[in-house]
Amino acid sequence: MNVVKAVKVPDRPSLNEKALRIARVETLSVNAPTIRAHKLSNTEIHHKTIIVVRVILANGAVGYGEGSTLGGPRWAEESPESIRACIDTYLAPVLIGRPANRFEALALAMSKAATRNTAAKAAVESALYDAVGKSLGLPAAQLLGGRIHDGFEVIWALASGDVDQEIEEARGKLAAREHRRFKVKIGLAEPHADVSRLTRLVEALPDCQIIVDINQGWTVAQCNRWIPALEELGIALIEQPIVARDRQNLVRVTARSRVPVMIDEGAFATSEVAAAGCRGAGTVLSLKLVKSGGLMEMKRAAGVGAAHGMELYGGCLLESGIGAAAHLAVFSTLPVLHWGTEHFGPKILSRDLIASGLTFRDFRIECPIGPGLGVEVDERYILSMADGAWRGSAI
Repeated sequence: MNVVKAVKVPDRPSLNEKALRIARVETLSVNAPTIRAHKLSNTEIHHKTIIVVRVILANGAVGYGEGSTLGGPRWAEESPESIRACIDTYLAPVLIGRPANRFEALALAMSKAATRNTAAKAAVESALYDAVGKSLGLPAAQLLGGRIHDGFEVIWALASGDVDQEIEEARGKLAAREHRRFKVKIGLAEPHADVSRLTRLVEALPDCQIIVDINQGWTVAQCNRWIPALEELGIALIEQPIVARDRQNLVRVTARSRVPVMIDEGAFATSEVAAAGCRGAGTVLSLKLVKSGGLMEMKRAAGVGAAHGMELYGGCLLESGIGAAAHLAVFSTLPVLHWGTEHFGPKILSRDLIASGLTFRDFRIECPIGPGLGVEVDERYILSMADGAWRGSAI
């Protein structure tokens, strides 16, 4: 009988937890203009205020994350100001000096330090995965189970409200082989005007898939009246048609609609995803780091949704390449992402916050393959667009 002797594996500096201790957690507020107006049912934006998080480890590795929202605290409770304040005041102090590779322990520490504040937590955790991945020479996806997918078909949002401009924009995306699936933001105008606009878009883009995002803009009565018109137009998916807190009526809307209904703002925590899945409040789930509060928690949300028979959609909040890369790290490890992703955010910014790492090609976005999040942050540019300097906590 052959006996295999245990061999002691020597410590490697990159795996030494002392070297992986968190030395600094810093934040920067960056004002990033967009290429055009982006109109939702409750706001209109012309620029994105992005909170960039920088985590520096004892070994010198630097990781980046992104805190994102839309138009202040309109989409959810958090605003750029609250995200930054939460990180600086409550989250960073409980992380300093601890090993950055203990992701679950750090997530628990942040949960004890602040309730919800999911965009703030997601930004910090993204930076942790980036820093640890760079230290180990591994993509963040490898720390989440390993990549299954190399890329996804990517959806583009039409949200100017000017149908002639939107038709021209969509045709340009088609010709450039950038996008052939489009999500139309509605709910700001009266339903009959939105349906008229959608009719023109469908006629002008006959070979394209059209999704609509009502952004909580309709009542249940309006859903009953107008969703049949969306069915006749061949709309592929309807996102969050009624107010987020009214999951009971979303059950009714979902049951009546032959078009799949996606829950977004109505399900943040995994417990909310489970409740929505159990009751049938949407048959598709939008996955976002700003809702889950971290990479591993978003992967859990995907598992909970899938266990309840929900299809999965890779949502976004117009994140830059930093946030897009963090999402893709998770999406690439999921068994299936039924609807692909809409991470077009880097392309709607006048200039992205990264210098390299993301590729859009043949209607797809490719998952970064480099260490950490796999993108190179353009520090010089973000400092030129920043409101002040880096600030934060250190050992």
